[in-house]
Amino acid sequence: MSEPLRRVLIVSPHFPPVNAPDMQRVRMSLPYYRAAGWEAVVLCVNERWQDGTREPALLETVPADVRVVGCRALSLGWTRRLGLRNLGLRTWPYLLVAGARLLRRERFDLVFFSNTQFITFTLGRIWRWWFGVPYVLDVQDPWRTDYYERPGSRPPPGGWKYKNARFIAWLLEGWSFARAAGVMSVSPGYIDDLRARHSALKHMPSAVIRFGASAADLAVALRSPAAARFARAGGEVHFVYTGASGPVMPHALTVLFDAVRQFRGRNPARGNRLRFHFLGTSYVAPGQGTATVLPLAERCGVADLVTEVPHRLGHLECLRLQHEADVLLLPGSSDTAYSPSKTYPYFLSGRPILGLVFRDSVLERLLRDLGGAWIAAFSEREDRAACLCRTADRPVPHGRQATQASLHQAFDLALDGRLAAALPPRQETSFRALFLAESLTGEQCRLFACSLAAPGAMLSDDRA
Repeated sequence: MSEPLRRVLIVSPHFPPVNAPDMQRVRMSLPYYRAAGWEAVVLCVNERWQDGTREPALLETVPADVRVVGCRALSLGWTRRLGLRNLGLRTWPYLLVAGARLLRRERFDLVFFSNTQFITFTLGRIWRWWFGVPYVLDVQDPWRTDYYERPGSRPPPGGWKYKNARFIAWLLEGWSFARAAGVMSVSPGYIDDLRARHSALKHMPSAVIRFGASAADLAVALRSPAAARFARAGGEVHFVYTGASGPVMPHALTVLFDAVRQFRGRNPARGNRLRFHFLGTSYVAPGQGTATVLPLAERCGVADLVTEVPHRLGHLECLRLQHEADVLLLPGSSDTAYSPSKTYPYFLSGRPILGLVFRDSVLERLLRDLGGAWIAAFSEREDRAACLCRTADRPVPHGRQATQASLHQAFDLALDGRLAAALPPRQETSFRALFLAESLTGEQCRLFACSLAAPGAMLSDDRA
């Protein structure tokens, strides 16, 4: 007789048909929890109360036997007048009540928080205090970060909102993590930072589990063609980036566009055949986005080679566009611990990848392990030097010359149709074992089991 399934309550405020990046891990994992010994129940916010791009086709990827419980949130129609758009804050009291009702009426072995609405993490400790059910936290992004306080960093976005969010993170991060049964993260750096700040985490079960990619998603995406986002002309090579362009990406884009300017300056005919597409560069709805990539291209004098769609695109549409690209662009972040989740669907598409990465970053190591990518590595110092070297009387630093030479070689190979053959071998077996959604769901479930087995995991009274 098979053992009964353990039950996990997954808290993910965003959920299909709304397309939001922080629910993708949950959505891709849902088909595989039962095979790993767990029955998942999802607690989310009803579509009516969610803000964001709708992608109804995502509902095809949610198994019919998965129970989804929705709750409401404060109406964005009037909270935006107070400057409050954050879904986690708008839904917190409703999630508190809905989750408490489920935990009181039904048996759950674990609560799993997988989202970037960090204020919801506080519910784990409250529910554990009330019902004795342990919880695991998924750190997809850092809740508390000193990135914008580092020397030379750009000013933080958001003004008073950023300051308020930073204060809440300082106040509640340690409190929320102190009674967790386990911690999951997409980056080892995030767990290291948490352990450095909070001693309670030093011996807590943890695991670095990437977002991964879903072969099922790709199959659904390829069944319906994406809207035409770029037209092909004879001899052009199309480099494609899909997804948001955050405030930590301009370093890599400056390196790219400066190299394009230099390449075209030396061979205008070949340089004019390059096309760069940045699609879905913000999280806003169509008609509301502001270009963030084109201004950088304009400063480098290559805007005529660049197109940008500055609103959010559907997840499945992005998969289709990736499949149609000649080369996929993967700009790295100046947060060297950051590991872009799009790395895995990029690899799954089978297209050549051009990675612009910071030296010694998590992304650089990942691309070298996976293969199939041309890697142009640089430092932040070289990026700044590029801004000063756009006049003939300034020499280009040696490190910068090497980065430019690497990119120029990649452009030449792509134009000649030889880039794919020049890439390091793709580690297909390793990728399928380590980075497909089915395998990664198994890793999640092993962390769940380890968290339940940890000393004190099933405390009935957590008032300490």
